[in-house]
Amino acid sequence: MNKQIAEEYYTLRKSEILALFDDHAQAWKPFIVSRYGDDFADTILKEAREQHEVLIPEIPYIGGDENPMTRHLIRSTTSLVLYKALRARGKTAEETGKIIYDAVVERVSRLKPWPLKMTPNDVKRMKEQARRSQERRYPGDWVREYVEGDGVEFDYGYDFFECGTQKFYHAQGADEFLPYFCFLDFPINKAYGSGLWGFTRTITLAEGYEKCNFRFKKGGKTDQDWPPPFLKKK
Repeated sequence: MNKQIAEEYYTLRKSEILALFDDHAQAWKPFIVSRYGDDFADTILKEAREQHEVLIPEIPYIGGDENPMTRHLIRSTTSLVLYKALRARGKTAEETGKIIYDAVVERVSRLKPWPLKMTPNDVKRMKEQARRSQERRYPGDWVREYVEGDGVEFDYGYDFFECGTQKFYHAQGADEFLPYFCFLDFPINKAYGSGLWGFTRTITLAEGYEKCNFRFKKGGKTDQDWPPPFLKKK
């Protein structure tokens, strides 16, 4: 990969990435307003957007359009800058996590569920993507293994041994917030699955385990709601 292409990948997409922030900010705003008022919401979102613009060149290059995880890494940056802006104003990781969680729940309730059918080509593609991740071509990337299901407990899954978001959040001093961001997988999968696919995960890298164990079951349920399990342990 040409070094210049890697360095410019995100900066060339600056307007697109900032548009993503604006979209997320629109969803967050009512929940920030309800807690802290209009003036605070306007100020914090302005500060977060300014931070996001500065952050764009710092996003690790992990293969660009050829890597399906690139979009996940980009999406993680919007929550990161909101957390950093709120932290600077004395707000906790839990407060930020709940704001984003509520906004995600409200928004994904309008999404259409995944199609139930998974073709052999879909499975082949997912296995190949997992295999390629194990080559560790990019330090900031995810590393995962495709897990064959037994058709009873689950139909397919992934074990993630390295997480691109975890690496980036750590570099940005946001380890405390990472478990809250990871927990968003539950409302998202609950909406997308909607009785067609159930999602479970019992351990995460963010909580200090050796891996994240994603599992998907046809016709299963996604049961986790707020508060996250790690808060219940406190």
